[in-house]
Amino acid sequence: MSKFVGLFIILISVFGGYVWAGGSLNSLWQPAEIVIIFGAGLGALIIANPKAVLIEMRQQLKDLVSNEQEDPELYPQLFGLMGILMGQIQSQGLKVLDDHIEKPQESSLFLMFPTVLEHPNVLQFLIDNLRLQSIGKISAHDLEHILEEEIHRIEEDRLRPSLALGRVAEAMPGFGILAAVMGIIITMSSIDGPITMIGVKVAAALVGTFIGIFACYCIFEPLSKALEHLVDRKSAQLRCVAAMLSAFAKGKPPMLAIDAGRKQIQSENRPSFIELERWMVEQQS
Repeated sequence: MSKFVGLFIILISVFGGYVWAGGSLNSLWQPAEIVIIFGAGLGALIIANPKAVLIEMRQQLKDLVSNEQEDPELYPQLFGLMGILMGQIQSQGLKVLDDHIEKPQESSLFLMFPTVLEHPNVLQFLIDNLRLQSIGKISAHDLEHILEEEIHRIEEDRLRPSLALGRVAEAMPGFGILAAVMGIIITMSSIDGPITMIGVKVAAALVGTFIGIFACYCIFEPLSKALEHLVDRKSAQLRCVAAMLSAFAKGKPPMLAIDAGRKQIQSENRPSFIELERWMVEQQS
């Protein structure tokens, strides 16, 4: 919702101020300029990026609208799940989890925490690294390094849509100038026409420059930053899991390992230690 509020403020401020100053919105409606600028931008986006990036961009833009805030049930259930997993590992070893991590969607343990199952990236990251530990003995230091490298690679992949939109944003003023120059060419070809018509054509050409600048700073650049924040929020989920696994591998008791994960969460979503204790009591009851 906040994204739509921001867009509404932009539209009211820019176009409302323009009308207030005596401008006519009809003068800004130049379909040919819009087709040139946004068509060129879309084409450049497709040329510059592989299909996987475009698909991921579409999914992230969808998440940006539908999942603007963190799921309030994710971390309570994730911590509850990790508490049970660590308790079983302490008492019976990693092999006890084989049946659970092979088919988590059918596991009675994982089914107790449906919100975790609804976040496939978190679930896959967790079970993959539990499976890795169960295959062979890995030192706590090596595990921490492996987790850091994996998260770094995932972040790089997820940031590609944001970087792609950022590059399109940088190009938009140039596409606007392109449309404006083409408009001037049309104007010059009609230089022997009525002076009023020449003025109209020049104004139409200048709209291209306006559209390019508007698209850059009011649409694509903010969207690029919004996707970057979305990726950071999702990466915090993985960093939380990684911190818990690393701390537990170093021999810390489950509660302290879970607290290590809590500290990796973004401040706006991070519970206090007292809230964490309450969550753990509620999950165990």
